[in-house]
Amino acid sequence: MTVESTAARTPRRSAGSKAGTTGTKRTTRTTAKKDAGAKGTEPQLVQLLTPEGKRVKNAEFDKYVAGVTPDELRGLYRDMVLTRRFDAEATSLQRQGELGLWASLLGQEAAQIGSGRALRDDDYVFPTYREHGVAWCRGVDPTNLLGMFRGVNNGGWDPNGNNFQLYTIVIGSQTLHATGYAMGIAKDGADSAVIAYFGDGASSQGDVAESFTFSAVYNAPVVFFCQNNQWAISEPTEKQSRVPIYQRAQGFGFPGVRVDGNDVLGCLAVTRWALERARAGEGPTLVEAFTYRMGAHTTSDDPTRYRGDEERQAWEAKDPILRLRRYLEASNHADEGFFAELEAESEALGKRVREAVRAMPDPDHFAIFENVYADGHALVDEERAQFAAYQASFADEGGN
Repeated sequence: MTVESTAARTPRRSAGSKAGTTGTKRTTRTTAKKDAGAKGTEPQLVQLLTPEGKRVKNAEFDKYVAGVTPDELRGLYRDMVLTRRFDAEATSLQRQGELGLWASLLGQEAAQIGSGRALRDDDYVFPTYREHGVAWCRGVDPTNLLGMFRGVNNGGWDPNGNNFQLYTIVIGSQTLHATGYAMGIAKDGADSAVIAYFGDGASSQGDVAESFTFSAVYNAPVVFFCQNNQWAISEPTEKQSRVPIYQRAQGFGFPGVRVDGNDVLGCLAVTRWALERARAGEGPTLVEAFTYRMGAHTTSDDPTRYRGDEERQAWEAKDPILRLRRYLEASNHADEGFFAELEAESEALGKRVREAVRAMPDPDHFAIFENVYADGHALVDEERAQFAAYQASFADEGGN
């Protein structure tokens, strides 16, 4: 199909990209990237907005963003800026001991906002645990996300109120849930669609393969949106797949496409196309948003242990927010007043989030021992007693 011609058939690597193996000769990640970078090659993908903020034409996908107005472009920029501000505040709060953990989306704003804004209200979203930008697009209060990572709620929102399911920690399992829901939509005769988000690491899970099988056989109206940020914690993508992830769809009988995940217009267009296919009864699509995780996998991770500054700096030059700002400025679609107002709004959001989290109660330390077994268990009782003694020791030592 025509999509195949717009995406990479054979991934060619550059600085900031990844290398694999050819034949029986093994190539290290660093050496291969250096060689590819010397050739000036880049992975081929759907791109409508270059890192320099230049609008490029695409005969197949331009029509899906042809009606985007300057006001909507400013809205996309606002979404990405506020999502990044919220994400930065959450990371700081975790470092200050206010959250147990945080999974940052830094660098993936365009993939999430572009795809999130492609959705209709009646579409249904199945996220993992990093889709803070998609949650923003669906109207989920950011403080509910933080309550979950603080351990004081199980998500805090009604999934059916926003058509946005609760975060899924089990890697890849939500793709099966999404497929089942999409099969139900098809049987009901509705023209809405489902989108399931997952990462490059999750693409190796059996649940994802099962989802591809069922969705293809039953022609389910589901879009599989893989944010390939190139690192499954410390495992690079070449350890996950010998071919570009989007090409896996071919083996299951439905189309796949790779899009520049740092290009918000490209992600918007490709997701709209995939959702249109789903609503028209044409079945599933796999979208691989080729992006980069600029921060740590979570706040418990140290990415400096497995990747170098050169790679990160190369991808910082492709920053999704900066490229849209360049386009807005070059097109005279936004002035300094707009950016100043947005900066003030960003600071206000950070303050609101910070105050809301600090006003939340501490989590119940002993809740982890509840509902482990249907009935009581001697080992759990023993662990609870040990933990209670440990907690009591702080009061004994500090007099608090």
